[in-house]
Amino acid sequence: MPTSNRNHALVLGGSIAGLLAARVLADRYATVTIVERDRLPSGAEHRRGVPHGRHAHGLLPQGLQIMEELLPGLTADIERGGGMAADILGNCRWYLNGRLLRQAHAGLPALAASRPLIEGEIRRRVRELPNVTVLDGHDITGLCASADGGRIIGAAISGAQPRTVKADLVVDATGRGTRTPRWLAELGFEPPPADRVSINLAYTSCVYDEPPGVFGDDVFVITARFPGQRRSSVMQRLEGGQVLVTLAGVLGERPPETLDGMPGYARTLAMPDTYEVVSTAKPLSRPIPFRYPSYVRYRYENLAAFPAGLLVAGDAVCGFNPVYGQGMSIAAMNAYALSKELEHDGEPDPHRYFTAVSRHLEAPWRLAVGADLALPGVTGPALPESPLTGEYVGRLQLAAADDEELAKAFIRVTGLVDSPAALLRPEIVERVQRAGAPVVSR
Repeated sequence: MPTSNRNHALVLGGSIAGLLAARVLADRYATVTIVERDRLPSGAEHRRGVPHGRHAHGLLPQGLQIMEELLPGLTADIERGGGMAADILGNCRWYLNGRLLRQAHAGLPALAASRPLIEGEIRRRVRELPNVTVLDGHDITGLCASADGGRIIGAAISGAQPRTVKADLVVDATGRGTRTPRWLAELGFEPPPADRVSINLAYTSCVYDEPPGVFGDDVFVITARFPGQRRSSVMQRLEGGQVLVTLAGVLGERPPETLDGMPGYARTLAMPDTYEVVSTAKPLSRPIPFRYPSYVRYRYENLAAFPAGLLVAGDAVCGFNPVYGQGMSIAAMNAYALSKELEHDGEPDPHRYFTAVSRHLEAPWRLAVGADLALPGVTGPALPESPLTGEYVGRLQLAAADDEELAKAFIRVTGLVDSPAALLRPEIVERVQRAGAPVVSR
């Protein structure tokens, strides 16, 4: 229940991270206001502030489970809108190192749906909360601090009626365009150190009419890049009998931006599934390009001083290479960390909160950065030494093409259910060694 110093919480940004933060805050604050620059649609529609919304999106098991706990029945709501619930291994084709991961029922949920459908259902559920107000069509122009500068007491917003919105807590969920590091510097605080990975990613997406017989019971087809191959693709079935195809490339590889160019690029991939779709299916949209030069993790947990009354969430703390499909799930895990912080009496403690967020980020960060740094030409911060080497993971992936137990163990880590250390359990190492898979040069 709200306490005396938890009267009003202000969430900056109506992203999925912002919506989930508002859902958590609504349990602990008397009122919650979400401020969003876009005019938010009432249903499953694309919006300007989510340019990546027209590309492939995945909800990993851990993220989906947390969302379901926060918003019971969310999966069923999305299914009613045309989304498809499935098993993350049994109904998904994972082509790794040019081989299909052994498909089997892993008991871990997956959800195939467009980003607008997923976000629209979350937004509808959050808007129905009686103590949550959405103030869209307003930009955030700055933070408001107390006279001594040690506390954030609200934010200045622009729009039809520019004003200052007072709050006991402000949560920045404005995504990769976050201005909190700059605002901290303007207030006299040290901005957070940042780890940046330069990947030079480009991708192009197009919606097709789903061709008969290609997917069967599968909802995703992931053709990952591997040593010597900088191109990849993701196909996902969407509501309305459609399939979204995303072609990707890194370090100078540029997928075509025309319909005529899509088949030729897809034909160079390790497996023919994507080519079969783009060369035969009817296109329902024009190809949409997107560029993602780098991703950043802000190390707020390392700051010696941070103003009270301010927290940061979602991509505003850490963005990821989107080809790994971690973003929405990380937003859910961040919301979980926020909910645990709010269980403490008194006002939220920024250092304690950011330390918890960092713990949640560590495994997915290692997975993404480790895979990217293995590619010559990618630059970024070195990861600590670990026995979970790229060579070992490559051997495990190859062995998992035939070994169901290894496939399940790998997908539990990829799905953020188990930590990467689970792949080093003695019984897993023994199965990899017994398989005698060749070394994959990274």
